[in-house]
Amino acid sequence: MLQQWKPDPTFYPSPKMAIEAPVEEVAYVAAPRDDGNPDAMCVVDLNQASGTYGQIVHKLELGVRDEIHHFGWNACS
Repeated sequence: MLQQWKPDPTFYPSPKMAIEAPVEEVAYVAAPRDDGNPDAMCVVDLNQASGTYGQIVHKLELGVRDEIHHFGWNACS
């Protein structure tokens, strides 16, 4: 059976297509820390009509300090 490559439907292959896409309502943000506390992944509200616009609405601490660098992130990123 021949498998065909299918692009990720959330990836826009051109800036024009990205501009025409619906506006995101949340952002997933890597939050590396250098203060001895665990790194985290945060969800930020991007819905301008929301009462929590621009705020972190969820945070998942990874439980281990300096964990995000294993995924290619570091404090300099």
